[in-house]
Amino acid sequence: MAQLSPLLKQATPVVVDHGEGAYLYDVDGRRHLDFTAGIGVTSTGHCHPKVVRAAQDQIGKLIHGQYTTVMHQPLLKLTERLGEVLPAGLDSLFFSNSGSEAVEAALRLSRQATGRPNVIVFQGGFHGRTVAAATMTTSGTRFSAGISPLMGGVHMAPFPYPYHYGWDEQTATEFCLRELDYLFATATAPGETAAFFIEPVLGEGGYVPANTAFLRGLRERADEHGILLVMDEIQTGFGRTGKFWGHDHFGVRPDVMTIAKGLASGFPLSGIAASKELMAKAFPGSQGGTYGGNAVSCAAALATLDVIEEEGLVANAAARGKQLLEGARLIGDKTPEIGEVRGLGLLVGSEFTTPEGKPDTATAQAAQQEAARRGLLMLTCGAYMNVVRMIPPLVVSSEQVDEALGIWGETIAAVTKH
Repeated sequence: MAQLSPLLKQATPVVVDHGEGAYLYDVDGRRHLDFTAGIGVTSTGHCHPKVVRAAQDQIGKLIHGQYTTVMHQPLLKLTERLGEVLPAGLDSLFFSNSGSEAVEAALRLSRQATGRPNVIVFQGGFHGRTVAAATMTTSGTRFSAGISPLMGGVHMAPFPYPYHYGWDEQTATEFCLRELDYLFATATAPGETAAFFIEPVLGEGGYVPANTAFLRGLRERADEHGILLVMDEIQTGFGRTGKFWGHDHFGVRPDVMTIAKGLASGFPLSGIAASKELMAKAFPGSQGGTYGGNAVSCAAALATLDVIEEEGLVANAAARGKQLLEGARLIGDKTPEIGEVRGLGLLVGSEFTTPEGKPDTATAQAAQQEAARRGLLMLTCGAYMNVVRMIPPLVVSSEQVDEALGIWGETIAAVTKH
């Protein structure tokens, strides 16, 4: 009898029967508050009626129309609709299936458009699991261990993570920009550097937001040296941070943007956006794929954009994110084992540390598992997997946030014995 690979480690013991909104229901009928959202994917909640109807209607018309062979209406409509929400100047799109594919497409575009071989990524960033994307990922060695040699031409600079360094934000930012300039002098000359790849908020790296001074420093250096600034908005886009794009918090314009996750409410769809001028500099035939821009996924994405607009989900993410962050911080303030609670919008992480300030992976894992037993599903992240992260859907209500915080408080009391 065939079975799933033993390498697929389950974060919770739940076997799902169905989902609705912010809840999952298991095969025994028990309800679970889902603060994982499929790792930030089910932006409109589980099985939003409008998304379900759009997918059902499309399945009866066309399931797959390979988009370098034929065009279909959902793809053309989605491209036009995304033009209403993309940053100014990013008016050309290429669609694929996964975040890794989007990152690799952005990498290919960056190298071909600039004629330069190298890229700079930032410590703690996660960009995917395929070989190129894994090479660019530094949130944990588990994503690249055992598959060397990795791709050449990738250089890493520090990310301003104040709690990790034990500094204030300004000190961390100044250090990181100095180190970036030092990297230019010692490892990859500006004229050899095609792009910066950065997440506005480190995802797998521990839910660490960037800051305005740092991202503006990147933009200035990119402009000075002809380097492309690629924003990885795969987890932070489509309202997740309380603004439509994560970089909107910092007033910095990207040259290229990668998108996925919350775009289609659970249907596989990703892409990159750039200016028509920049996109045209890539080599003919360098973009394509069998399933990219799938008709059903595109229909679901159109419905997702409708729901985000009609239900005010960006504003809801901002309000509920503030409520969630403040509540989690109140719990963290009473818990010595929680060194810092941080986040942006509906991305909230609690970092567990020992009294000596070292990563406390055991307590973080115990808390995540205990919360799951109590009906609150969450995940861990960070280099040491010592950050418990909350990623509810954008439709989460005030009452559901309070419910989650109540379970989290009880969980922490049980795990830490305070």
